[in-house]
Amino acid sequence: MKIALGQIDPTIGDFAGNLRLIEQAAAGARRAGADLLVLPELALCGYPPRDLLERDAFLAASDRALERLVANTRDGLAILVGFPETLPAPKAGRRLANAAALVEDGHVVAIRRKSLLPFYDVFDEWRYFEPAESIAPVPFRGHGLGISICEDIWNDGDFWPQPLYREDPIAKLVSAGADVLVNIAASPYTVGKRHLRPRMLGAVAKHWRRPLVFVNQVGGQDDLVFDGSSLAFDARGEIVARAAEHREDLVVVDVEAGRGDMRPFVASDARSALEALVLGTRDYARRCGFAGALVGLSGGIDSAVVACIASRALGAPNVLGVAMPSRYSSEHSRRDAADLAKNLGIEFREIAIEPMFAAYLEALAPAFAGRPPDVTEENLQARIRGALLMALSNKFGKLLLSTGNKSEIATGYCTLYGDTNGGLAVISDVPKMLVYGIAREINAEHPDIPESTLTKPPSAELRPGQVDQDSLPPYDVLDQILQAHVEEGLDAQALVAKGFEPSVVEKVLRLVRVSEYKRRQLPPGLKITGKAFGTGRRYPIAQGFRG
Repeated sequence: MKIALGQIDPTIGDFAGNLRLIEQAAAGARRAGADLLVLPELALCGYPPRDLLERDAFLAASDRALERLVANTRDGLAILVGFPETLPAPKAGRRLANAAALVEDGHVVAIRRKSLLPFYDVFDEWRYFEPAESIAPVPFRGHGLGISICEDIWNDGDFWPQPLYREDPIAKLVSAGADVLVNIAASPYTVGKRHLRPRMLGAVAKHWRRPLVFVNQVGGQDDLVFDGSSLAFDARGEIVARAAEHREDLVVVDVEAGRGDMRPFVASDARSALEALVLGTRDYARRCGFAGALVGLSGGIDSAVVACIASRALGAPNVLGVAMPSRYSSEHSRRDAADLAKNLGIEFREIAIEPMFAAYLEALAPAFAGRPPDVTEENLQARIRGALLMALSNKFGKLLLSTGNKSEIATGYCTLYGDTNGGLAVISDVPKMLVYGIAREINAEHPDIPESTLTKPPSAELRPGQVDQDSLPPYDVLDQILQAHVEEGLDAQALVAKGFEPSVVEKVLRLVRVSEYKRRQLPPGLKITGKAFGTGRRYPIAQGFRG
């Protein structure tokens, strides 16, 4: 039996477009002589549809799309596709299931439903779906297909020290006679998951001594990036087929022979993160109707990396870089911004903010009389720049990309209505040290980022001689503390036990705590770590806990 892994990039609610992607994948599967084309979770409507699932018109459009798909499967190729199933008049509970339909010869021959509905981090499937009431394999051409949907396979008791759920759908499928395991997924990307997921899936295949096929969605959907990276394993848990990371693909695996198409795996996490951010930016801009992007260029590393991502995602001719020097901007920073734009081939403008800054200071002088300059005047500069960038965005219809990194956003080193302005926070989940790693990957390909941008001390240049380390711990230390606190949930006592200075821990955690209100007002940001400052982190703003 040959199974084609249809790794497609569906758009939420674009049923006609998604059907075209499915038909393109089906055409490739037919040419390859596949018996079955497997498509991702909710591929018909796109994932995650969230509250669109509460719209009757959306569900009706999904039903019509499934009918059209069924009508076109009359050529010997079976298709397994994810879709939102309306349940028949439930007396209690939710009216929908996250389901997979096996379609063959003009008929839906089987439907299987998701059992484990995630409710953590960015997931909230209990809000919409009913879990499966029964679990059973599907007979298909001499095999028993053990069909599961994404989370259903993430609960193996031998792999996880403490499984999240009390049942294991895969165990039930195997005990009921499944001899080929098939998992359709919309599993979001994180840097760590690109290593964890293959180990976990391989362990499941090896544990049950069954070949396993995993098909994942690819593409960007709001704050989430889906990496694809679909896989097939033999009964020993060895990878026998691999799809590309961060792009659409179709690979075919011969289940009996235990071999299939193998795409190369990029070892560098920084390179992978770069490609994920490019993909997420491209899809976000395209799906929101933007053909071009706008980036404020400071001459620093963050704006340089965002500009490089934008030019790769949307094409250099569609990107505008704007430098906005003030009285504190160094000549080398102005030069670096201009050189970066030239190297990338993007449009470049310089708009000096000094006249506007002077006007603000003059207007506020009576109100500020007797008070020394402080962060207020620093923030004025950032807010002037933010207003200019929003004006340019409005005038030219370009998506403004904000340039703050995760380390700054975590500690509040971002100005509301200033450098936080924008439609997408591209690197808001990228720690500062990873920003440098991505920059090195960019320059290894082509030296677009000036060397001085990589080597000079990071600075907002909002006062004379300012550098970030005046107020923050060294970024290599800060990032370690933030990773342990934000992603692993370690409190102050645990951080000190790991060897961090108590005073540094206290300062960093205080900054994280008091900056929650700022992060709530940020543009959506692309998630690439285990815990981003977005939909998956739900801390109260007004609270008194200090641990």
